[in-house]
Amino acid sequence: MAEDLVLDTAIRDWVLIPLSVVMVLIGILRYFVSKLMRSSQIPDPKIVKEGQVIVRARNLRAGANFIPSKSFRARRVYFSNEENGLLHVPKGQAQNAQAQMFSDPNMAMDMMKKNLSMIIPQTLTFAWVNFFFSGFVAAKIPFPLTQRFRSMLQNGIDLSTVDVSYVSSRSWYFLNLFGLRGLFSLILGEENATDDTQRMMQMGGFGFDPSKSLGAEKDSLDIVQHEWALPKFEQRAETVLKNLVS
Repeated sequence: MAEDLVLDTAIRDWVLIPLSVVMVLIGILRYFVSKLMRSSQIPDPKIVKEGQVIVRARNLRAGANFIPSKSFRARRVYFSNEENGLLHVPKGQAQNAQAQMFSDPNMAMDMMKKNLSMIIPQTLTFAWVNFFFSGFVAAKIPFPLTQRFRSMLQNGIDLSTVDVSYVSSRSWYFLNLFGLRGLFSLILGEENATDDTQRMMQMGGFGFDPSKSLGAEKDSLDIVQHEWALPKFEQRAETVLKNLVS
């Protein structure tokens, strides 16, 4: 039987609110520090051009059914032609992203700065939370949850009798760490929001690989099954008009 706890208001004033405020301030400070550490370099025109080609190909796939079949086939040949298509990358021109990073020291330095701006603040903040706020039950979620959420919401509390809806201070830290993107979007702008989840996913890679992206988009465009949607719209409109008249 899960026990109901009465949370002291002092925990709210000295644990919950300070922890949330500190996480927001650290996120804003980390953004400005990473912005100062970022090297100002002109992007490679070739990479920018290839990125725009990928965007245009994706728009073609998304709106393929809204243009006639002849127009779609002409555009697909323009993008995926084996001789001079925009998405075709010759085998000799394919460049390894890892080799590209090591050949450009600025790219490697920027990646290292981004990783350091994420790892160092998170390590220090987690040590601070683990030292001062370990073992606190900081909040309660106002709706019931299943037992699968216990390990996520009650990190640092080894009591199986406590209801799953209670959140420990350490789990509140992780919820703030990965759940403040919307708030950072309002404060810093949509493109300036600090997304730790995306950065963690990028740490194992070596940046943007144009050849792989172009090849993947070419394969996706080749398998598109075109079906013009305009005749269906006419039939649907005719059916609606008949229903209104009758």
